[in-house]
Amino acid sequence: MEKETRFSTIAKRDGEETKMVVEGYAIVFDEETLIGDEERGFIEVIDKNALANTNVKDVPFKYNHNDTTLILARTRNGSLSLEVDEKGLKIRAELIDTTSNRDIYKCIEAGLLDKMSFAFTVKSQSWDKSGKLPKRTITAIDRLFDVSVVDLPAYDQTSIQASSRSLEIAEAELKALDDAENLERRTILAKRIKLKTKF
Repeated sequence: MEKETRFSTIAKRDGEETKMVVEGYAIVFDEETLIGDEERGFIEVIDKNALANTNVKDVPFKYNHNDTTLILARTRNGSLSLEVDEKGLKIRAELIDTTSNRDIYKCIEAGLLDKMSFAFTVKSQSWDKSGKLPKRTITAIDRLFDVSVVDLPAYDQTSIQASSRSLEIAEAELKALDDAENLERRTILAKRIKLKTKF
C-alpha cells in the first residue's frame, strides 16, 4: 500500500468570531475526478463506504503535508474532528493561538488558502478500462495519515489533485492488470491449440 494525496476545499467557519475555527471536506464521495491528464491520467471515484473501516486514530491537520512545520490541529487532543456524512469526510479544526496558526487562519479567511489535501493508503479498489480513460474506484481506504490545507490545486473545477507518485502507482497497477489479462488470453489460446492437436 502506497501513500497518496488528494485535494479538496476548506473555508472559515461562520459565526466563530472568538476562535480560529475552519472546516471543509477533505474527501467527497461518488464524484468522478480526473487524476493527472487525459493522456497519462485516469478517472477516480471514492466510494461512499470507503471510510467504513479506515484507521483515523491519530490524524494531524497540516500545511502542505509539511513535516517540518508545526501541526495546526490534531484528532488526538480534540482540536481536529472528522465526521463522515453523505457528502464525504468533513473536518473541523480549532487552531490554537500561535503566530503560524494566525497566519494560516488569515489566509483561509481571505480566500488565499481554500483547498485541502489528504494523505492515505488504499486497502481495496477496482479498475474499469472500458472507457476512454481507466476508471479507478477506491472501495476502502486503509489509513488516513493527515489532512492538509494547501497552496495550489491542479484543478480548480474539482479541487482535487494527485501526486506524481499516485500516477506511478496507477500505471503499475494497470500494467499488472494488462499482464494478467494477456496471460489469461495466452493460457486459453494454448489450451485451444492443444485440444486441436489432439484430433
